[in-house]
Amino acid sequence: MQLAGKIKDLSEKYRSYTAEVLGKMIRVPGFSGKEKERCEVIVELCREAGFDEVYIDGLGSVVGRVGHGPKKLAFDAHIDTVEVGDRSQWKADPFGGNLTEDGLVYGLGSSDQLGGAACMIASGRILKELGYDGEFTIYYTFTVMEEDCDGLCWLYLIEEEGLKPDYIVSSEPTACRLFRGQRGRMEIEIQLKGISSHGSLPHNGVSAAYKAARAALAMEQLNEDLKPDEDNFLGKGSVVVSMMDVKGPSQCSVPDEARLYLDRRLTWGEDEEIAIGQVVDYVTKALGEAPYKVYMPSYGKKGYKGTDFTQELYFPTWKTEEGNGLVVSSRNAFKELYGQDLVPGPCVYSTNAVAFCGRHHIPTVIMGPGDVEACHKPNETTRVNDLVTCTAFYAMLPYILK
Repeated sequence: MQLAGKIKDLSEKYRSYTAEVLGKMIRVPGFSGKEKERCEVIVELCREAGFDEVYIDGLGSVVGRVGHGPKKLAFDAHIDTVEVGDRSQWKADPFGGNLTEDGLVYGLGSSDQLGGAACMIASGRILKELGYDGEFTIYYTFTVMEEDCDGLCWLYLIEEEGLKPDYIVSSEPTACRLFRGQRGRMEIEIQLKGISSHGSLPHNGVSAAYKAARAALAMEQLNEDLKPDEDNFLGKGSVVVSMMDVKGPSQCSVPDEARLYLDRRLTWGEDEEIAIGQVVDYVTKALGEAPYKVYMPSYGKKGYKGTDFTQELYFPTWKTEEGNGLVVSSRNAFKELYGQDLVPGPCVYSTNAVAFCGRHHIPTVIMGPGDVEACHKPNETTRVNDLVTCTAFYAMLPYILK
């Protein structure tokens, strides 16, 4: 309890500092794939906090290090944001990063998820001040391009840079709750073929538009038929037709091509093979014939460093068992700090954990400041109280984790 008290006191002492760090990051725009200037600011902030090492990886993410123990613990925050959207809906400058009178930091990315990044920097400063010399080397990853392709940055860190921690904490916004799993997702494209004919003689053709309509209704039925996971922790999967496109030789012709784009959410026990098989089966039944093509696209956009690194648009479901040491230690750390037990639940949105836990099976939890309800919308804020709480938690965990 003596250590917990010191950490609580220090996180409170650095209340204003953590809010200021958050404000400095907000004031430098960092849209997905265009994060260079924000990353440069973060490098300086980590150095000022006394980190033992700070560098930028080959994709563009910032990696900071504190400690030199034999085991590896990482805290992750993606530092890219979505675009501003309709600026007239913002009450103040979305890049203001100002502290409001009611204890909020205002600005784009304050919850999603620069608040978590600020807590990571402050917690690293606390560990250096306490002279942490425990069994963990602690990595702080400030990752890029998550909003475009969640997990790509961590596939690069693990598969190209060789950084594979023993445990990872995502600092995505949870309002200081503890999460230990999330549904996965994937993107699927359906291509359908028809036969064109003159619009005055539709009986001479086969309309790809009508095929697309039947295929869309088949996806509606598939969504209704999907089942939850066995223990109903993550709930049922889902599928939605997010885009449709129909083309023909002209506006006076029967269309001969159609494309449907699907957003498929995956519960525990579902994977890409199962999901694509279901789509083929339901569309085949609806059309009386197999679709021309059903496949999973790939992501190939290059970031600010121009690095060529791609992945399929498949983001696996993940969960960390309730008895895992990271989950147990996270609960114990919070209990020592605040006398409160955090019962871990599921995350409703997607995070970089689809890569480090979903693909590479590294035990993971999520805990961070701010609300998901504030994300991707005008007038985003996060609470300074949340920043203080998460800073203390991140600093405490390396001492508790075994």
